[in-house]
Amino acid sequence: MKRRHKIYSRPKRPFDKARIEEEVVIVKEYGLKNKREIWKAEAKIRSMRQKAKKLITASAEEQEALFARLKKIGMNVNTIADILGLDKTDYLNRRLQTIVAVKGLATTPKTARQMITHKKILVNGNVVDTPSYIVPVEFESTIEIKQKTKKPVSEKKEETVEQE
Repeated sequence: MKRRHKIYSRPKRPFDKARIEEEVVIVKEYGLKNKREIWKAEAKIRSMRQKAKKLITASAEEQEALFARLKKIGMNVNTIADILGLDKTDYLNRRLQTIVAVKGLATTPKTARQMITHKKILVNGNVVDTPSYIVPVEFESTIEIKQKTKKPVSEKKEETVEQE
């Protein structure tokens, strides 16, 4: 079995007051579980920037492939400079938890997170129970609340009779 590596790195200065205050605001705004989720978003944006820097000298087709991949997940990029200008909030806005709260399916990001973990949210007809799921643009309109289906009373009685 392969060892799973961390997908984020901790801040170099753990007690930097300005960073801590900024992270507290972001945690409240996006309803995150902990600051590790912010660090994961920062790591994703950092990796996007590294890919963009490598592609500065590459051909236009390779650059367009990267732009297409980022546009698919909802990043509004047309040039390398746009990718280098991305921020962690751009990435956090594409999370399922944030989109559910923005669409009004949940009143707050915290309730959106709870609905997602309790498997009450469908994306393209499938249950997604990961609040950090990055929603592709094509599936954004298919997000909905799972409808409860009740069995008629007569079927319930027949099932109990058959079991006896």
